[in-house]
Amino acid sequence: MPADLVIGAQWGDEGKAKVIDYLSKEIDIIARYQGGANAGHTVVVHGKKYIFHLVPSGVIYPNTICVIGNGVVLDTDYLMKECDDLCKEDFDVYNKLYISDSCHIILPLHGIIDAHREKNSSPGTKIGTTGKGIGICYADKMMRIGIRTGDVLDEETLRDKLKLFLARKNEELVKLYGVEPVGFEPIFESLKKFADKFKGKIINTSYYLNEELRKGKRVLLEGAQGVGLDIDFGTYPFVTSSNPTTGGALTGSGIGFQHLSKIYGISKAYATRVGEGPFPTELFGEDADNMRKLGHEYGSTTGRPRRCGWFDLEMIKHSIRICGINQLVITKIDVLSTYPTIPVGIGYELNGKRLDYMPSCGMDKVKVIYENLPGWNTDITGINRFEDLPANCQSYLKYLNEKIGVPISIISTGPDRKDTIVM
Repeated sequence: MPADLVIGAQWGDEGKAKVIDYLSKEIDIIARYQGGANAGHTVVVHGKKYIFHLVPSGVIYPNTICVIGNGVVLDTDYLMKECDDLCKEDFDVYNKLYISDSCHIILPLHGIIDAHREKNSSPGTKIGTTGKGIGICYADKMMRIGIRTGDVLDEETLRDKLKLFLARKNEELVKLYGVEPVGFEPIFESLKKFADKFKGKIINTSYYLNEELRKGKRVLLEGAQGVGLDIDFGTYPFVTSSNPTTGGALTGSGIGFQHLSKIYGISKAYATRVGEGPFPTELFGEDADNMRKLGHEYGSTTGRPRRCGWFDLEMIKHSIRICGINQLVITKIDVLSTYPTIPVGIGYELNGKRLDYMPSCGMDKVKVIYENLPGWNTDITGINRFEDLPANCQSYLKYLNEKIGVPISIISTGPDRKDTIVM
C-alpha cells in the first residue's frame, strides 16, 4: 500500500494537525519524520482541544499506530510528560507508540547553549528560536557526537557515551558562556527512566515501516514546520535545523520513495510566520493585529503572537516545485470572511526585475505584486459543502486553484474536525 505525506507549504502553523487528524481515520500508521518539541500541532474534536508536540496526532484514533522517526530530535523528558498527559485523556499511547533507535536525544545543555547563543547574537542576526535546543542537537548529530535513543538500551554504552559527550559540551558551557557544567547523574537517571518506560518500543523504525507497507498497511508521514523554514529551501538563515520537505520525509522516516502516493501541501488562506526572517506579504500595525485576532494566531508551543499577511502564490508554487505536492489543502478560509477586499500576492520583483521563482537570497528585498479579489462578508464557519460557500468565496478558491495548478482537495472552514470540505 502507498504512503501519503503531509507538508506545511508556508512557514509552519498551517493547520497540519487538523488535516492529519482528518486523514487518520483511514490510516494504519502515522510517522513523524523531523523536528522536535518546538512544533505544536493542535486538533479540535467535538469542541475539545488537544495539543501535540512530539507524539503524532493520530494517537487519537484507537487503532492507529504512531511512530517517531529517525529524523526527529527527541526531548525524552518532554516526551514522557506528553505521553503521561495523553494517558490521562484515555489515549493508550505507551502501547501504540514506536520510537526510532536512531533518534538523537536533546539533553538539558542543548537548551542552555541555544538560549545563550541567541542571547549573545548581534542585532539583526537573531533567529527567533524557541530555545529548546533543537538546532544545537541537530548540529551535534552532524558533528557525529550525539546520543541516540538506541544508546539508552545498553546501560554501559550509555554511561560511556554520556560521559564523553558531557566532557565535550561542558567545556563549551564553562569557557564560552561562563555557566556551571551540567551534572552526569541526573541526566543518566532520566535516560534510564526513559529506557524503562519505552522498553520494547525503541526499534528500527525504517525496517518496521517498510515491512508494514509491504504487508499492505497504509502509512501517513507527518512533518513539523513548513517549506519556508526548510534548512536548504527556506528563508535561510531564519529557518529550522531540519528538512520539512519531501526529501526530509524520506530520510527522516527511512522509507523508499516508491511508496509515496499523495503529497498534501497545507496552506492557510492567508499567511503567518513565527520568529525572525523575511515575510514579503506581511501586514503591520492595526491590520496585522486584526488578522491575528480573527485567526487566533498565537503559537501553540510558545504562545508567541504570529506575524500575519496575505496569501503568497509564489511561495506556494515554490513548495509545490520542491516537494512534488499533488494535493493542496486550504485552511482557515473562514478567517477572511469579514474582509471586503482580499489582496493576493501573485509575484515578486527584485531590483526592478520580475521573478518567476522564490529567490534563495534577497527575500528581504523583494517587492510583492498584488491582485485584489472581492470578499464575501458572510460567516462561513462550519460549512462542509463547497456549493454552500458564498459565490465570492468559491471564486477566491477557484482563483487560487487556477493560479497554483494543483487541485485543492480539502478546505477547512473552522477548527473542529467536522468543519471540513472534501472536494
